[in-house]
Amino acid sequence: MARPLCIEFPGAFYHVIFRGDRRESIYEDDADREVFLDVLAETVARYNWMCHADCLMTNHSHLASETADGNLSKGMRQLNGIYTQFSNRRHGRVGHLFQGRFKGFLVDRDKLNRYVVLNPVRAGIVSRAKTGRGAVAGRRWD
Repeated sequence: MARPLCIEFPGAFYHVIFRGDRRESIYEDDADREVFLDVLAETVARYNWMCHADCLMTNHSHLASETADGNLSKGMRQLNGIYTQFSNRRHGRVGHLFQGRFKGFLVDRDKLNRYVVLNPVRAGIVSRAKTGRGAVAGRRWD
């Protein structure tokens, strides 16, 4: 069965979710998270995205992204592919890091930003949302 199409158009605003294969960890430590954020920043610049918020959980992640050029799939292929190569080399693994394709849902911007930033609070991982590089939740990339 073919995977569902991701609706893409200039100015679209997405809630993007991607999960570790077999629901296993995507990020082993803070060094992995830093590299992922660096690859995300490069992807945002290269594909002309605006990443309004992100949340890196242990075995999945959320992004609130806007695509000026309607190219979410191309950017996510770059982001997940480059990070998978890094992670596999660093941890001596081969094969998939992510479970299937990312999920990209068209959404309302304001509701999504609140959801993404508060996700680790609702999960009981932190007591309050934090911002800034290296924080568990949310950062504004504008």
